[in-house]
Amino acid sequence: MRTNLDYLRTMSGDSKELIVELIEIFKEQVIEFSANMQDFLDNKNFDALGKLAHKANSTVSIMGMKELSVKLKELEANTKKLKNIEEYQNSVDFFKTESHEAIKELNQYINKINPN
Repeated sequence: MRTNLDYLRTMSGDSKELIVELIEIFKEQVIEFSANMQDFLDNKNFDALGKLAHKANSTVSIMGMKELSVKLKELEANTKKLKNIEEYQNSVDFFKTESHEAIKELNQYINKINPN
């Protein structure tokens, strides 16, 4: 499992409706983040890439994605120092893969609680 909804359950008082709403927001955001990260990287806009990694980290943390959160923190720190530039593409690819898999998991969760 890439996601862990314990934080959402606690924060929402285990409100299924709120959890689903937050999942839908997450799904929209990570799709946008993926495209923008790649664009920033392709255009060597490393400052914007780092800022977006910071913003994305907040989003993935809420979904309990600890490994991805660590990777995004590393990417953010590296972009501030222009360090390990050759690794940025791997970080962006990891974000895309993990967020895509998380969306699949979260869709399964939604389908389980809303089987219509």
